[in-house]
Amino acid sequence: MNRIMNSPLLVLALSFVLLWLALRIGVFFRLRRRGPDDETREEFAVIVAANLTLLGLIIGFSFAMAISRYDQRKNYEEAEANAIATEYARADLLPLGDAVRLRVLLKDYLDQRLLFYQTRDENRRPQIYAATAQLQAQLWSTVQVPAAAKPTPVIALAVSGMNDVLNSQGYTQAAWWNRIPPAAWGLMAAIAICCNLILGYGARRSAAKSTLLLVVPLIVSISFFLIADIDSPRGGTIRVRPQNLMSLSESLRER
Repeated sequence: MNRIMNSPLLVLALSFVLLWLALRIGVFFRLRRRGPDDETREEFAVIVAANLTLLGLIIGFSFAMAISRYDQRKNYEEAEANAIATEYARADLLPLGDAVRLRVLLKDYLDQRLLFYQTRDENRRPQIYAATAQLQAQLWSTVQVPAAAKPTPVIALAVSGMNDVLNSQGYTQAAWWNRIPPAAWGLMAAIAICCNLILGYGARRSAAKSTLLLVVPLIVSISFFLIADIDSPRGGTIRVRPQNLMSLSESLRER
């Protein structure tokens, strides 16, 4: 399921095929059996409208969920860049040797964080995670040793800044794991299929073979594609660009 959600184009293709099949199944039963007559067509139209309204509301809620998660990933990227920049400036609070080592490690750590945002190759992710964890251990050790040797309020600021750097990475990772639940996708798909079944069954015989009936499956499929694209941190075309981290990296190179 996660693999499908990480490929918005696959979501578009599968949803359109499924909804088109549901529509054609409804049309099939409409042609083989007697559909709603003139007396019940008005009530049937109300049922169709109610189902389409419910589907529209659920799509809207899902879109809002995807947007909120996208904004959260953007905010944590900004917070992560600010934490690294702050700790880079606080390196002067440490002894000279530790300050130089800390800045070198922070630059390497920043490069790994950029790779985290920019890499789409799944085979490289374990290497990035391992390198990030190793650098985090080295960064913490660099501030922990002088803080234990000389626990002053000034050095404590450097320790506090490093704590923010490490925490910001954890918050970012949690935000990337925070996706629309598969159960919500299943419910949305089930309602969309039911809507197209009812729509096909309620179509008049003159409109049963019309291409106008494809409008609803197409629009719903595009909506699913957009939601999946925004909700997918790596698989979609709409992704968080680490502009704050890139700007910080460029400024650190000049120093």
